[in-house]
Amino acid sequence: MDYRYPIGQFTYTGEVTRVQRKQWIQEIEDLPERAREATHGLNEEQLNLPYREGGWMLRQVIHHMADSHMNSVIRFKLALTEDTPVIRPYYEERWAELSDSRDLQVECSLQLLDALHRRWTVLLNTLSDEDYAKQFYHPTSKETMRLDHCLGMYAWHGNHHTAQITSLRGRLGI
Repeated sequence: MDYRYPIGQFTYTGEVTRVQRKQWIQEIEDLPERAREATHGLNEEQLNLPYREGGWMLRQVIHHMADSHMNSVIRFKLALTEDTPVIRPYYEERWAELSDSRDLQVECSLQLLDALHRRWTVLLNTLSDEDYAKQFYHPTSKETMRLDHCLGMYAWHGNHHTAQITSLRGRLGI
């Protein structure tokens, strides 16, 4: 198994249906609770374990999800209010090395995920088919991305990082 991608990489082809969007919205809504469950009972020493050799500490994974999903919400709002905006990329690996990601208790980002995902889910549930067809341009990947595809990517993203934590817990029996 590739510990970097315990659930595999995100793939989706074809038209994104309303049923598929509804499933992804539910996964985004459920993520904060699943992240909380994945870290429940871990002590500070365990939270400092890397999920794989050369990988981030479990604490960094949680803080990364908060950072990444904050950026995603902003990207959604930009795409909803502007005509194919160019989004601002960031160096997630550098963010993960900042002191708040390396040292802060995970509860801070778990609370942030709770509030952020509540707001995001409310927004997502009000979007029309036309809204989900809106796009933004990512200058690093040089891709124009539709919001419906991004919805799936971020549902996967939360599942992916939660699985990194639960996978390590399973391997170590913690």
